[in-house]
Amino acid sequence: MVEIEKKVDSLADIAETTEAPKREAKHDSLGRAYATGRRKESVARVWIKPGTGKVVVNGKEQGVYFGRKTHLLVLNQPFLAVKRTKQFDVMATVKGGGLSGQAGAIRHAISRALENFEPELRPALKAAGMLTRDARIVERKKIGKHKARRTKQWAKR
Repeated sequence: MVEIEKKVDSLADIAETTEAPKREAKHDSLGRAYATGRRKESVARVWIKPGTGKVVVNGKEQGVYFGRKTHLLVLNQPFLAVKRTKQFDVMATVKGGGLSGQAGAIRHAISRALENFEPELRPALKAAGMLTRDARIVERKKIGKHKARRTKQWAKR
């Protein structure tokens, strides 16, 4: 019994002294951080590096690729959450889905890339909900219905 108590005490000491592993920044040979983001049917691949705030999506400027201001706001939310506007250049490739899903996928990827570039930003991004993948997808169509829930028109008389 004494040996078991000693082992339990030593394990408790080890648990108290060991902290959570520190996250390290992940950069490639060009000093960029990479991440993948998803939303609905869209998948975005993003590379960020220190720069002037230039955002290129599929070879086009963000204002040209996304016509709506709401999509541009969604795109820049991670930078606003961590107060790093105009400090990073973003190069993104995105495919699948529509523009709204693509903007959400790029936002998710930028958030993850920022975390890879500066691990200290994780708490702010996590608190803002940027690192969580939005799992909502389109509901499937059911047999005997027009859409997922829309039923056929019915007349009482």
